[in-house]
Amino acid sequence: MSDSNLAATQKSPMVVSAQPVVLPAAGRGQDLQVRVAAPATGGDLPVIVFSHGFGWSMNGYAPLADYWAAHGFAVLQPTHLDSRTLALPADDPRTPRIWRIRIDDLTRVLDELDTLEAAVPGLAGRLDRDRITVAGHSWGAQTASTLLGARVLDADGLPGEDMSDPRVKAGVLLALTGLGDDLTPFAAEHFPFMKPSFATMTTPALIVAGDNDRSHLSTRGPDWFTDPFTYSPADKSLLTLSGAEHSLGGIAGYEVAETTDENPARVALIQRLTSAFLRSAVHPDDTSWKEAAAALAEDPEPLGTLASK
Repeated sequence: MSDSNLAATQKSPMVVSAQPVVLPAAGRGQDLQVRVAAPATGGDLPVIVFSHGFGWSMNGYAPLADYWAAHGFAVLQPTHLDSRTLALPADDPRTPRIWRIRIDDLTRVLDELDTLEAAVPGLAGRLDRDRITVAGHSWGAQTASTLLGARVLDADGLPGEDMSDPRVKAGVLLALTGLGDDLTPFAAEHFPFMKPSFATMTTPALIVAGDNDRSHLSTRGPDWFTDPFTYSPADKSLLTLSGAEHSLGGIAGYEVAETTDENPARVALIQRLTSAFLRSAVHPDDTSWKEAAAALAEDPEPLGTLASK
């Protein structure tokens, strides 16, 4: 089933989307469903593969996905097994491995770009396979970070499997959790995969954190969410949003109940900066990121601060 919902504004190109595009996934237990959105016209489209947070689906994060698509990106949103739309029981035998299956979902999307292109009328041949990026929020940010080079530490504190993907040129990591040393006892017991090492996360990335994001999974405060910037090598940037909680102003959707810090202006800033960062990351001659960073620095009442290394 596909939809031909078209979204456009006076200043943005028309967007076309299709969902669900179903990718066979042997061994997963269920085939992978993906939403594809892209500008209705134009070629050489850079790609964003987006990983949703816990419980969400391909239908979430419209404030980001629709904006990115309207500004020249093809946006691919898989539905992971933890989605509420799939209603997996807690005792499902796949539950302990969902974190790993999530990563496989992203690589499967990259492996099946031909199928995803063909699912949207008029999209075939328009994706630029040399300009692929990833993004994610919360658990989705952890999922995306592994394709950028982050690794999960084993019980002995040694880095696990390298799951980085050379096809991915840059990433945006929104509300990505910090080091596993600072997990609460409950989180350490139940979420052993939340023990990242960022030392090998060498792919360029923009990390977005809220300075009022307090997780019940950590013994630390909001600075926990800056660890991915602090402990990763260059090339990285950190956008710290003033007053932002885990929803970062409402990126998961419009007027959703989980948004505890609704702030349309903050969401608009994230839209602009993430789009500029990814565009400049895959187009070295593009100045969008420098211009957006300069505009934030010159704002007399900025909604956040930016650091880079």
